[in-house]
Amino acid sequence: MNIWLVRHAVAHERSARRWPDDSQRPLTPAGRRKFRQAARGLATLLPRSTPILTSPFVRARQTADLLSAASGGRVVECAELAHGGAVAAVIRLLNRRAGTRAVLVGHEPEFGRLLAAMVGARGMRSTNFEFRKGGAACLEFSGRIAAGSGTLLCFLPPKVLRALR
Repeated sequence: MNIWLVRHAVAHERSARRWPDDSQRPLTPAGRRKFRQAARGLATLLPRSTPILTSPFVRARQTADLLSAASGGRVVECAELAHGGAVAAVIRLLNRRAGTRAVLVGHEPEFGRLLAAMVGARGMRSTNFEFRKGGAACLEFSGRIAAGSGTLLCFLPPKVLRALR
């Protein structure tokens, strides 16, 4: 099974005045434009119609929708991927879903921690796997997904994704 982790694209800065509920903070126009290009590149690496599981936060959902438009994958919102979610909850989510692949769209620092846990990097700080906004990583699992059972296949910044054709 291959799992892709994608950090949401560039969103507006936090503003309690504009978005009292931070989960409603959207992508910037430049963030949308740049990720649309990155999504086209990422789509060249994904089997057509790979399911896209996303945080329900607006910025993540918008990122997932752009990826869906490029790849044909169906978007499903998952509370486990919301900002502040736990690694164990995401692993349980993936094991409940049948299939051989999925893309997860979410947030930092959770994805840095998730990636570290999945490859068995115990004791490492999540900053060792800091995702850039719009960046992606691919992990491979030969069986059931568990902490330490994944192999990191690639860790791609958005600039590389935008360059893929």
